[in-house]
Amino acid sequence: MTESLRATLLVPDTDADASPIPWEEVRRRVSEASGYWFATTSAAGRPHVRPVLAVWVDGAAHLATAPAAAKTAHLAGDRRCSLTCRADDADLVVEGTATRVTGSDDVERVAAAYASKYGWAPSVRDDLLVGTDGAPTAGSPPYEVYRIDLDRAYAFGTDGDLGPRSTRWQRG
Repeated sequence: MTESLRATLLVPDTDADASPIPWEEVRRRVSEASGYWFATTSAAGRPHVRPVLAVWVDGAAHLATAPAAAKTAHLAGDRRCSLTCRADDADLVVEGTATRVTGSDDVERVAAAYASKYGWAPSVRDDLLVGTDGAPTAGSPPYEVYRIDLDRAYAFGTDGDLGPRSTRWQRG
């Protein structure tokens, strides 16, 4: 994925030698963050933002949601979405399209990532995450898994190593 992303420094640093933040550094920060906000749009055009637990698997952010959840219905009508988080010294945004993950091997990798990152260990049945414990932000089980295929990403440096640099990555 790195080869297909173009980086642009959005707010030039006062340092003439400033360069965009490296994608791998931001990808690491997004994957290590613990709190995320997921945004979709309803059929009526209203924004819908909810906290979610997300994991980074196979080069993309993934999240779980109950089939009856509003965000699931929104994605059925419009797959465009955003995932945001705060990590270290940057605010981060991933924009893209969400696609339902099917195939037990793919869903198993996401389940393993949830277990490793959050200590939540769902099992997989019929391409769904199942278990006695629910994901705190996803409603009651079972859960569908969605992958966010990145179109754009943004990092807004707030202090520390990233300073005031803001960078946009765009596919293509």
